[in-house]
Amino acid sequence: MSVDRIETTHAGSLPRTPEILAANEARAQGRDQGELDRLLEEAVVDVVAKQKAAGITIPNDGEYGHTMTGPVDYGAWWNYSFGRLGGLRESDYDRWADTEKKRSSPGNIVLTSFSDRRDRERFREAYEEPTSGVLAHRAATTQPVVAGPLTYTGQADVGRDTAHLRNALERNGVEQGFVAALSPGSCARITNEYYQTEEELLFACADAMREEYQAILDAGLIVQLDDPSLAESWDQINPEPALEDYRKYIELRIEATNHALRDLPRERIRMHVCWGSWHGPHTTDIPFADIVDVVLKANVGTVVFEAGNVRHEHEWRLWETTKLPDGMRIAPGVVSHATNVVEHPDLVADRIERFANLVGKENVIATTDCGLGGRVHPQIAWAKLEALGEGARRATDRLWG
Repeated sequence: MSVDRIETTHAGSLPRTPEILAANEARAQGRDQGELDRLLEEAVVDVVAKQKAAGITIPNDGEYGHTMTGPVDYGAWWNYSFGRLGGLRESDYDRWADTEKKRSSPGNIVLTSFSDRRDRERFREAYEEPTSGVLAHRAATTQPVVAGPLTYTGQADVGRDTAHLRNALERNGVEQGFVAALSPGSCARITNEYYQTEEELLFACADAMREEYQAILDAGLIVQLDDPSLAESWDQINPEPALEDYRKYIELRIEATNHALRDLPRERIRMHVCWGSWHGPHTTDIPFADIVDVVLKANVGTVVFEAGNVRHEHEWRLWETTKLPDGMRIAPGVVSHATNVVEHPDLVADRIERFANLVGKENVIATTDCGLGGRVHPQIAWAKLEALGEGARRATDRLWG
């Protein structure tokens, strides 16, 4: 718990250097000759140093070790797992260009492709206009399919990630850091040709990814579960489902998460909830109030969520009536990835204070809405983290005096 200051962190992805991007692309295309591994150690030391200088007290490795298995402009928060799971086979299935209409029905929720999201349907012209400022398209990327029992094969990769971060923390004099990992619910958003039911797939993902969580914790680090499957999936169901059906859908994902986290120290586990970080109107996002009670059933110590962008900032008021479970903290986004405008530190401090006054200053960590890497220009991303750090310092002065 925060004793004498507002702790600061961020949601995970940070801007990669041109060298890291080039090496990552080479690996994704099968051309890597070990260059990425040679770059990572010092790159992680540097990115931790930059976070510390910006005022971030709980940094990470920038997700530099999450190797992309598709186009570089897509990112790795999700598809890095493809190289760490056994039971997958290569496929020519194109997740984003899939034109098959996947329609849900009452009691039967099916995720549609990106192009059929309800927000995209509502703003079709804007999404298809290259100069509109929204994410007009995704580069084609193939996705493997589940063809056999899922197993975790990423022991060497997660060992490398944790070793690099531990080394960087020590060299920079930072006490604690976190490593992001895919949640069971988001892991299960993949084409399945093996398991008989969705529940079987979910719990297989939970058992496989548990090994990664355990490895991060064993290294003395904090684990962050990235789980947009809880909120973002609402927009990816066409037509809009009944709220009761959707709540059942995410309750099963929380059950799988808790299965994966059984007997693990919840105080060193946090879960990131978001509505999808693409730049778009987001008018079909589900209100946080409709699912917050389900989210809070997760056996984690901290819930990280979007609260700084203009579609969700007003939702701070739900904490006027929502009781925070004992032993749980919140990490609201007080700086957004969804705009190039750099937040003023006083605004950041105001946002922090809103939450502190409702759930207790000791229960608030200041963070970003989502990952900044690839979402805004690197120069802007670091300016936003500096605004976050300075805003937290001003909030600390106001709250502790």
